[in-house]
Amino acid sequence: MSRLKKELIVSDVEVNDAGAEGNAIVRVDGMVVFVPYVVPGDIIDLKIYKKKKNYAEGIALAVKQPSPLRVKETCQHFGVCGGCKWQTMQYDAQLKYKQQQVRDNLERLGHIDTSRMQNICGSDNIFYYRNKLEFTFSSKRWLQSGETRRDDDPGAVGFHVPAVFDKVLPIEHCALQPEPSNRIRTSLRDYAIAHNIPFYDIRNHTGYLRNVVIRNTSTGEWMVIVIVADDRPDVLTPMMEHLKNEFPEITSLLYIINTKFNDSYTDLDVVTYSGQGFITEQMPRYGGGSPLHFKINPKSFYQTNSAQAYKLYSFVAEFADLKPTDTVYDLYTGTGTIAQFLAGMCHKVVGVEYVEEAIIDARENAHINGFDNCTFYAGDMAKVLNDDFVSQNGSPDVVITDPPRAGMHEKVVEQLLTIGARRIVYVSCNPATQARDLALLSQRYNIGRIQPVDMFPHTQHVENVVELTLRS
Repeated sequence: MSRLKKELIVSDVEVNDAGAEGNAIVRVDGMVVFVPYVVPGDIIDLKIYKKKKNYAEGIALAVKQPSPLRVKETCQHFGVCGGCKWQTMQYDAQLKYKQQQVRDNLERLGHIDTSRMQNICGSDNIFYYRNKLEFTFSSKRWLQSGETRRDDDPGAVGFHVPAVFDKVLPIEHCALQPEPSNRIRTSLRDYAIAHNIPFYDIRNHTGYLRNVVIRNTSTGEWMVIVIVADDRPDVLTPMMEHLKNEFPEITSLLYIINTKFNDSYTDLDVVTYSGQGFITEQMPRYGGGSPLHFKINPKSFYQTNSAQAYKLYSFVAEFADLKPTDTVYDLYTGTGTIAQFLAGMCHKVVGVEYVEEAIIDARENAHINGFDNCTFYAGDMAKVLNDDFVSQNGSPDVVITDPPRAGMHEKVVEQLLTIGARRIVYVSCNPATQARDLALLSQRYNIGRIQPVDMFPHTQHVENVVELTLRS
């Protein structure tokens, strides 16, 4: 994409639609222009600064006439952070555009009949719904308009500014995770500044404080993971003591020493400083009974919106239509949450996941919940799911598949077509790759009910559950 030598200013244009990556769509002389932080129906003055063959990018210089769909933002960082681009759009309108996004992808990319699409399932909580946030410490603070950098500026703790890897926007209050999340982050920041503990410089690899990960459960347990650049007990121990004493709510206080040049920590050791080395989430059992319990370790994946996760899994159970004699395959099982959500309704569940640590968690959680009919395997799905695997574990009556954003490997789709399970329930966080896979599966399967679920209010992201039934 080329940056225009002379930026184009267009006055009094209407925002037409919601588009990709949380941006809105404006049409200027037949050209599609993607514009962030505006709402369909807004009348704006527009600056176009990048242009490609089929589209352009621009920013709104002014909202001349607000859309009827517009509401006032809640977050003080809206428009800079980039995390909640739809925050100024009424929530009902957000749901409408998310449902349309699913429909467009399935119809245009997969040529799927969407006549049995059900109304999107919205989130009861549209703020303070996340159970995990990760904040970055950086010696390079993002300067907003009118600001100048001071020589004594310690940096910032917050989120990376979009498309800028080494600068962080200081976050005072994030409306996505309940308290004491904000208080923990700001207290750690203030302690570090008061004790001259330098924030990390990702470009030059200097400094000490790198990240803080904050996780919580619906039962009130809190996990805090402090990530630092090297092992300095004289600095680390008093800092951890500060958090321990200041926040008795923290039930699991941990730290990680990360000497690498990147922020990933899945391959690093986690040290428990105080409390348990894990937190435990509860989820209602489908159809009633005692709740399920899921032990969440520092590196465990768990759906980030706990309340919506139950609704999502309930649709999976409904579409699976299980019989007590059924064998179920749960592909891309993660820590086995869906597998155990279904385990009480069928004969057995076989889960497969690439990440070995996740499978360890899945086995432990199955033991905690008293399920002896769950078997879990770790490995590359395209290699594990073969004829020998099916022979060993029995041919599945129902398959649940919840792949990553890239969708399923073509070999996995081919194997599912060969297996011919009675039903497939396809859960996806990316309707585009889901549409591609559904088009392939439709060689043998009829597409049934389609259920979008909003897991992340104020963002463009949407989950989608699709029911497939084998043609006789």
